[in-house]
Amino acid sequence: MENTGFRAFCCRRKWVKRDWAIATVAITVIIAAIIIFILFFTVFSDSRNRKTSSPTFAPPSAGDFVPLTLLQSAKATGAFCLNGSLPGYHFQKGFGSGSSNWLLHIEGGGWCNSIESCNSRKGTSLGSSNYMEHQVQFAGILSQDPSQNPDFYNWNKVKLRYCDGASFAGHPESEFKNGTKLFFRGQLIWEAMMNELLSLGLSKAKEAFLTGCSAGGLATFIHCDDFRDQLPKDATVKCLADAGYFLDEPDILGNRTMLAFYRDVLQLQGVAKSLQQDCVGRMEPVKCIFPQEIIKNVKTPFFVVNPAYDSWQIENILVPIGSDPQGYWSSCRLSIKKCDATQVKRLQGYRDAMLKALSMFQRNEEGGMFINSCFSHCQTSYSAWHSPNSPRINNKTIAESVGDWYFNRKESKLIDCPYPCNPTCNNDDYTSSVLSAAV
Repeated sequence: MENTGFRAFCCRRKWVKRDWAIATVAITVIIAAIIIFILFFTVFSDSRNRKTSSPTFAPPSAGDFVPLTLLQSAKATGAFCLNGSLPGYHFQKGFGSGSSNWLLHIEGGGWCNSIESCNSRKGTSLGSSNYMEHQVQFAGILSQDPSQNPDFYNWNKVKLRYCDGASFAGHPESEFKNGTKLFFRGQLIWEAMMNELLSLGLSKAKEAFLTGCSAGGLATFIHCDDFRDQLPKDATVKCLADAGYFLDEPDILGNRTMLAFYRDVLQLQGVAKSLQQDCVGRMEPVKCIFPQEIIKNVKTPFFVVNPAYDSWQIENILVPIGSDPQGYWSSCRLSIKKCDATQVKRLQGYRDAMLKALSMFQRNEEGGMFINSCFSHCQTSYSAWHSPNSPRINNKTIAESVGDWYFNRKESKLIDCPYPCNPTCNNDDYTSSVLSAAV
């Protein structure tokens, strides 16, 4: 149908050349304005919705989360988690002056010492990558914020996820073939992880630092010299264990609970093959998993971070749950502030045992230590590492002490006075979590 409105408009009179010229100019101006508006809106919108490209030397935001990478190469070597899934790690690339330096941090999480406990564990992130977070935030010694991590903020940093239940030291020869479907591949995981990271640039490291917390700290003791041996001879390579100096001490009933527990772990997963063989040849192999023995033969410079009143050790070595049937220690073992004078005296005895176990290492010229009098456990992978509220000894944070030692700025062997002398401690208190669980 014909558009009569349009016809009426265009046919009222015949346009002259002047009319066409004016219309052409007007249309041109309108089109130009539209183009300018579109360009402006596109640029403005893109600048708000697109990440600004940064120079290669600039770090991402300090709050960035780091994605999980599954170790695909593990398929070829059979380096599987307890449940048969692929192990994983989180990698954050270094920049600037730290682009050739590497810091590895081994996650903690205890051990499994029986078929039952390993079966339970394989249904968690500590036994299966199926349950691992897809992203984790790097903090403390892994932080990219120079105010939190002044010496290592711009290094290549890797968090190794822990999923074997034996501090990366189990062997497949010890696996049960009766349908339990448990994989004891910790040593293979360690080797596969190293091969992967070496291919990503670790093989050309100028500075390298192997660290770990709790069971990851024990793994650091076990694998420190091997880490050193795989890197360039002219690289500076050192190791640090955080809350990994577990003691072979009797509990409050006189039972050596930790010794018996580790004996089960060794027998179940064949861990003795990953321990120092000269030690295994001289004494019962289980003795050789305790850091007090391992440290005697570690050749690589080593730093020990440990609270003298390690909250995990108090709760599981000194006062394991079965050693206190009357519940006298039920509050004290979860919060040092709830200990009476007699209990504090017993805790001072545990501190004395730790300092005695460290006495030989204290004379090691290349070694360092930060033994504070806090009731805590891991301290390097969160704000206790370096912040205004961090625990201090002689007004130094853990980060400052470790940095002085790593870069040979000064000797760093700090031992705190006994509890409760240090007001900078943020002591753990697990009583509220136990009450919540009960409710």
